[in-house]
Amino acid sequence: MHSILIVDDDSSTRTLIADAIQAEGIEMITEVENGFQALELISKKSFDLIISDLKMPGMNGIELLHKIKEIHPAASVIIITGYPSIDVSISAMKYGAVDFLTKPFKIDDLIFKVKIYLNEKMILTDRELDIKTNNSRLAEKVRELSTISYIYDSIEKSGGSNDDIFDEIVALAMTIAPGEICSLVLVDEENLIFHPKIVKGYNGGGIASLDALLPFWKPVFNEVLETRKALIRTAMSKDDPYKSFLCVPLMIRNRIFGLLNLTNQESDNCFTQRDLNYISSLTTRASLNLENRILYESIFTSIIDTFKSLVRSIHVRDQYTERHSVNVTRLSVITAQSMHLSTSEIECLEISSILHDIGKIAIPDSILLKPCGLTDDEYNTIKTHPEIGENILKSIKLFETERKIVRHHHERWDGKGYPDGLSGEEIPRLSRILSVADAYDAMTSDRPYRKGLPVEKAIAELRRNVYTQFDKEVVDAFIATIQ
Repeated sequence: MHSILIVDDDSSTRTLIADAIQAEGIEMITEVENGFQALELISKKSFDLIISDLKMPGMNGIELLHKIKEIHPAASVIIITGYPSIDVSISAMKYGAVDFLTKPFKIDDLIFKVKIYLNEKMILTDRELDIKTNNSRLAEKVRELSTISYIYDSIEKSGGSNDDIFDEIVALAMTIAPGEICSLVLVDEENLIFHPKIVKGYNGGGIASLDALLPFWKPVFNEVLETRKALIRTAMSKDDPYKSFLCVPLMIRNRIFGLLNLTNQESDNCFTQRDLNYISSLTTRASLNLENRILYESIFTSIIDTFKSLVRSIHVRDQYTERHSVNVTRLSVITAQSMHLSTSEIECLEISSILHDIGKIAIPDSILLKPCGLTDDEYNTIKTHPEIGENILKSIKLFETERKIVRHHHERWDGKGYPDGLSGEEIPRLSRILSVADAYDAMTSDRPYRKGLPVEKAIAELRRNVYTQFDKEVVDAFIATIQ
């Protein structure tokens, strides 16, 4: 009998989880309301699976996880939280959580995870209890787990756009199951409309050729939508357009948004339950990945909007800073593109450029808006804005790289810049690009106490300061871009 420990200070959540697991036939469930009670029990007996909330009074889930691993290093722990973040996820995995679930969660997702890890425990127990007679069975189970682990790892490592993830899903499906054709069809469930997205293996015919098969496949699609379950179909007659057909839904929050299909038209190989399990594991994990991606993008957008609001508060005080921020961002991005930097580097630079003067929020108006030249003391105050900007961004781990770029965008190639006096390639490359764009826009912009330089003179000034203030490679790329 499997034993499960549920740790959550919210009794309604504990009851919800316990009832859902008991409905699957698992009766040995223990509930406690805090980490201290959990540790007292764990020190006396082991549990096959521990499900713990993250945010609890006295001892949070990460602390509890760490202590559990000290007592039972092989314990399987799922962390549940209503406060998801990249840092929390990393910490949970670092300390040995087998999985991570965010509130509000679907019961089906919870049960899926519970069964996966209980099955792993069962396999290990079989090996320990009857290693000689079950060697063959154990080896098969290990292969299954290895395949599922491979699926999970591949999906977690997939990056790029959603289209890239869809491509990875189809490629993985053809790797782990014996299908001649694999397709991914997006679904408008409300209107029962199917949009072929990707097809591989169909004689090079592509999406247009797949359209011809949709009328034959629609009855299967409609059955999956109705039952919300994966299925396998084998040919009933020689007139059927397939010999074996496997269809598995991709779902987010119980809504089917896609169907992953494998077809054998020529081969006599029929899909097995094991194939269905593998592809179901793939679609479940991929759906969770896409859902988490949407959540991440939502959180990220919210953070960016917050910082943009801070920048706008500076713009209200100083309209020059607003124009300057827009110009520097545009110039930095096109320079980075001309230098063939990666998409992630360009995105990082764009964010850094937007926020590079955010530290000026702490500079008094009497200095920031002064219509004439600054005194030495006032200039020293202005020079603190890169460090202030970095400190503002430091609390957001997502901006670990961006804050360094902001900190160092006033460093000089010869080491005479600020705040750290870095020189040459010690200065982050993106900071060097931002520095050139920043200086150029400052030189060509009108200020209350001076007129902006003509473009030709600003370019000449950039060239004159190569190897003293600026990186020559960046200056050359910048000039080539704007001329």
